[in-house]
Amino acid sequence: MDIVESKVRDQLDVHALREQFPVLAREVHGKPLVYLDNAATAQRPLKVIEAMDGFYRRYNANVHRGVHQLSVEASEQFEQSRAAVARLLNAGSDREIVFTRGTTEAVNLVANSYVRPRLKPGDEILITHMEHHSNIVPWQMLCEQTGAVLKVAPINERGELLIDEFESLISERTCIIGVVHVSNALGTVNPVAEICAMAKKHGVPVLVDGAQATPHEKVDVQTLGCDFYCVSAHKMYGPTGIGALWAREDLLEAMPPWQGGGEMIQRVSFNGTTYNDIPHKFEAGTPNISGAIGFGAAVEFIEEIGIERIADHEMRLLDHATQEMSKIEGLTIIGQAEYKGPVVAFTVDGAHPNDIGTIIDHHGVAIRTGHHCAMPVMEFFDVPATARLSFAVYNLHSEIDVFLEGLEQAQAMLA
Repeated sequence: MDIVESKVRDQLDVHALREQFPVLAREVHGKPLVYLDNAATAQRPLKVIEAMDGFYRRYNANVHRGVHQLSVEASEQFEQSRAAVARLLNAGSDREIVFTRGTTEAVNLVANSYVRPRLKPGDEILITHMEHHSNIVPWQMLCEQTGAVLKVAPINERGELLIDEFESLISERTCIIGVVHVSNALGTVNPVAEICAMAKKHGVPVLVDGAQATPHEKVDVQTLGCDFYCVSAHKMYGPTGIGALWAREDLLEAMPPWQGGGEMIQRVSFNGTTYNDIPHKFEAGTPNISGAIGFGAAVEFIEEIGIERIADHEMRLLDHATQEMSKIEGLTIIGQAEYKGPVVAFTVDGAHPNDIGTIIDHHGVAIRTGHHCAMPVMEFFDVPATARLSFAVYNLHSEIDVFLEGLEQAQAMLA
């Protein structure tokens, strides 16, 4: 009885939680908004909005460069946010967190600062078939410019990485492995710890695209054993245009700066420049200060709820949606891995995903349609695009039912 009562007390009051998200109170086409496009970008709670508003209202100033009170306060808040991100990922120190514009810039930073100086013609970069474009294109660009070779590990019809084939592609020429933690197009959760252990045996560093993992599950970079981990704030209730790269301190120390300018220097003369300490040597120019402060507030928002409670709630939503959608004739769920994040991508016979999305939008329901910046995944499943539901902590079972009603109408209209 005590255990049951404990579980009941531990369940989220989602209706109360939703009041922290102003946008969820609006209507779309005369219907209450049902927002199911969280893998693209999540909504922002008042905690984040007020943190950013407070910066502009009370202590707007540049960071690390002034002795006046506003600059001191801005710098303190900025660095507190860095500490929050380090805490979220269980980094070894705050020095291992580099603020970037998001996951995409974090991948590009590693590609250009860590990998490029080490690449020779014939060297190899290994990724998977389920990667987001941001973990494909930077590596392709490097290969085109250096003569290196891009290797791609295959997936199966369930959208799972073929782990044995993956390991067989690791060779003495492999310079880095890039792998997505949770696929945005399929929901597949990759065995990152196993992949990192595998890579370590071969002495190959691993970069993990964690954009879709950090909002939904506990991420401990030390336990995972990776070398680089990339995140975006806007996937996890924070602002757009801000994210972070976590990297081992010894790697950051050895890496040259990628961009030059203010902040990333200690001394500049026409005879040469002395670079700043990490992480600042990778943060050239005035940073996105309000974004970083909002990022820190988003981390605190997640911590206050508890990532385990968020994950439990989202898995219940995923189970409900999957069960109900599996009953629909002519609907195919794309990506049925054993371990999935809160994403359901699907197609409907005789209907283009864009048409489905447009009709459902008139029910007030926001879903994503298209290739989801994962065109190779679409090619693998031989579809031009998919429609996609993706859940967050504020979503309700009843919202899935509203979506299903809209989908039923879409099928009838498009039949």
